[in-house]
Amino acid sequence: MSSRGDLGNLASKRDYYEVLGVTQTSSADEIKGAYRRLARQHHPDVNPGDGDAENRFKEINEAYEVLSDSSKRARYDRYGHAGVNSSASQSDFGFGGFGAGGFTDIFDAIFGGGRESRGGAPGPERGADLRYDLQVTLEEATFGAEKRINVPRLEACEKCKGSGAREGTTAIVCPTCKGQGQVRTSQNTFLGSFTTVTTCPRCSGEGSLVQDPCPRCRGEGRERKTHELTVQIPRGVESGTRIRYSGQGEGGTRGGSPGDLYVVVFVQQHPIFDRQGRDVICEVTISFAKAALGGRIEVPTLDGKETLHLPEGTQPGDVFRVPGKGLPEMGRQHRGDQHVLIQVATPTHLNERQRKALLEFAAASGEEVGETEESSLFEKVKNIFAGKRKE
Repeated sequence: MSSRGDLGNLASKRDYYEVLGVTQTSSADEIKGAYRRLARQHHPDVNPGDGDAENRFKEINEAYEVLSDSSKRARYDRYGHAGVNSSASQSDFGFGGFGAGGFTDIFDAIFGGGRESRGGAPGPERGADLRYDLQVTLEEATFGAEKRINVPRLEACEKCKGSGAREGTTAIVCPTCKGQGQVRTSQNTFLGSFTTVTTCPRCSGEGSLVQDPCPRCRGEGRERKTHELTVQIPRGVESGTRIRYSGQGEGGTRGGSPGDLYVVVFVQQHPIFDRQGRDVICEVTISFAKAALGGRIEVPTLDGKETLHLPEGTQPGDVFRVPGKGLPEMGRQHRGDQHVLIQVATPTHLNERQRKALLEFAAASGEEVGETEESSLFEKVKNIFAGKRKE
């Protein structure tokens, strides 16, 4: 049973939600955020000699202790201050002390974390991923290929099996951090004693010391080696394609797993073919006669020579399609096409028979070709001067 004095004290208490400026529907994070803000604002160290600020700080702490505890909050929501009075009265909410949780809860709430990091010596660490750039030909990209590559990487030392210690010896526990890899420095503040955690300067966070290093790896536990690997180039691969090889990267430390190797493929420029997605384009030069009369020509393809039939009157710039002679889409069988761009060559040196045939062709076409009147006159003048020089 509560006495009249107790009932009077309960009646005079402000609503805890009102104290923190929150509502009954506010989340735990919202309540904690409100408490942090008010605690910083009204802390006695921030307001020295201000009795009202100290009383307000006590009130804020009291409200937060109840509303931050789910069971206490439930009782408070149902019965009000009477539901938590017995629990609350067990704690001294004055500046000199706190109840269950004490400084820990307040430090956590104001500064957002515990007073002490509970870390330890670092565990296994995964090795780094590696990248290898691989050049392939257009033919290899078309039909697929198997390539052998040499990858330089760090691997666990064979001599010490990755321990870094000379064979027959072991690393000792670091006496400075006692194997934790961290050192803790305690400090006293107005909120109590808390600990700062830093990496151990003696063992660099390893938690152990190698007193007699392995002569092969000099205590590193890893050594650089060149690893030979077979790479499968898929059909239809494009420049920039990454092929992942799990566990083929650098070795891990402290027993950690190795990283991965990423082979990045680059397709070389071809001297004949220009790749356009799944299709390829090439240029073929033919004679004037072949263009005019048509006929069969041999064209290069990625599979070898192919025969292409040209119609009469083929023009420079005409394009002919050779189906199925391009590249496949990666992971599929069906190949693209080859496109043949026709260029017509103009002869630069004609024998008499060729010249006569072309002149007859020109005459049949009604064209004037060969020497002009001006060029003929020039030749006559040149011959006159040549005759005078002989005299």
